[in-house]
Amino acid sequence: MSKPQADNLLLIRQRGLCEYEPIWHEMQVFTQQRQPDTADELWLLQHPPVFTLGRNAKPEHLLDPGKIPVIPIDRGGQVTYHGPGQLMVYTLADLKRLGMGIREFVTALEQAVIDLLAGYHIEAHGRRDAPGVYVEGAKIAALGLRVKQGCTYHGLALNIDMDLAPFQRINPCGYAGMAVTQLRDFGVTESLTAVSDRFIPHLLTHLGYNQCELPPGNAHE
Repeated sequence: MSKPQADNLLLIRQRGLCEYEPIWHEMQVFTQQRQPDTADELWLLQHPPVFTLGRNAKPEHLLDPGKIPVIPIDRGGQVTYHGPGQLMVYTLADLKRLGMGIREFVTALEQAVIDLLAGYHIEAHGRRDAPGVYVEGAKIAALGLRVKQGCTYHGLALNIDMDLAPFQRINPCGYAGMAVTQLRDFGVTESLTAVSDRFIPHLLTHLGYNQCELPPGNAHE
């Protein structure tokens, strides 16, 4: 965990259900235009069904997309699926200001998820060879980031209460036969919003923010 600084402010924006491509391009523009004093932001949202292909994605891992859109994007990693009932946590962060390297940042995100799940009495762990969070060998959260000029965008996807069937149409994150799970499978019936509210304090702790704000309205719409 990084050491909090006096000006470590995080702006948290609840975005609702958003199409993938516009949000992706907003993240790119935000990162390109941000200045040294621009506050970091956390965007919390859901996407309609979509497969995304990271920069290293191999076509053979996309088995049978059917009618679900497929979008090649600029994060690291392979192919994954996003859909309603999955919490997207987009981290627009200045790593230098946080005093963190990318590996430390990824570990902090994973640990925030692990601590969240511990609050539901679910034992989870990360994997050095395959970033993300796993429960009983099944992936419950995926991570994928892009770093430009020392600042991150993209983030993590936490499966809460969704249709997992589309994961069978891909090799998740490039691993054939990888099992995928979600909070609902472990008896968690809280809404996505309630889970999100529980998650934020863990993120603040592990990323080293000492203050946060929820701006009124949405400056990015």
